[in-house]
Amino acid sequence: MRSALPLLRRDLAESRWGLVGWASGLAVFAGLYLPLFPTFGGRDSQLAELIRSLPPALVKTLGYEDIVSGAGYAQSTFFGLMAFALTAFAAVSWGAAAIAGAEESGRLELTLAHGVSRARHVLESALSVLVRVAGLALVAVLLVLALDGPSQLGLAPAHVAAAGVSLAGLAVLTGAASLAAGAATGRARWATSAGAIIAFGGYGTNAVANQSPDLDWLHALSPYAWAWRGAPLEAGWDVPGLIALWGTSAVLVGAAVWLLDRRDLRP
Repeated sequence: MRSALPLLRRDLAESRWGLVGWASGLAVFAGLYLPLFPTFGGRDSQLAELIRSLPPALVKTLGYEDIVSGAGYAQSTFFGLMAFALTAFAAVSWGAAAIAGAEESGRLELTLAHGVSRARHVLESALSVLVRVAGLALVAVLLVLALDGPSQLGLAPAHVAAAGVSLAGLAVLTGAASLAAGAATGRARWATSAGAIIAFGGYGTNAVANQSPDLDWLHALSPYAWAWRGAPLEAGWDVPGLIALWGTSAVLVGAAVWLLDRRDLRP
């Protein structure tokens, strides 16, 4: 345990094949959806006609207002849907396993008995979630850049990078919520539920907020909106959204340190 970042190294070693699996899922969905844009994209395409035939409220709820552009299509079908779902699922599973899962299995007590402080355990666990999520976000960015030309999306590389950072921030936030809930309760089911509420509750809140200008204030409560309302694929870096995502994640990790340090871990 005296070697540099032992918990991080252990987590990365034990989850390497799972990480390959999540990355493969991203590759599958990117390969399925993005190359279809030349067939469906464009203002006069069949997809545009279909979108115009749908009720405007439904189109806004789904976030399909700009799906006929390359940036809007990549956002709606990949970054804001499948990449978001896969990275969020992965981050929640990693965050829930880091403290709550380790406590339920007895591994946390063993780790702490080897001279690792509770704060160090939380911080290295958070770092391991961050590193793995960053790896998935990088894969997503590289996939989109590789498919940009063949799929005729017309995306700016800097904007794709901005979308990748937003994707990572949203996933890290869900993982941090699971980490904090695990530190507070020591129960994996509650840790998983907390991360899922942040991820998919935020998605639902954003969808409801899109339905009416009177509900626009709900966007401020949705991490999903923090990540995507600024349309990074089209407009580039959304600094306020990134500050909200990464700042809240830091607060949750700090809360996890505080909560675990004050809990009685005796059975």
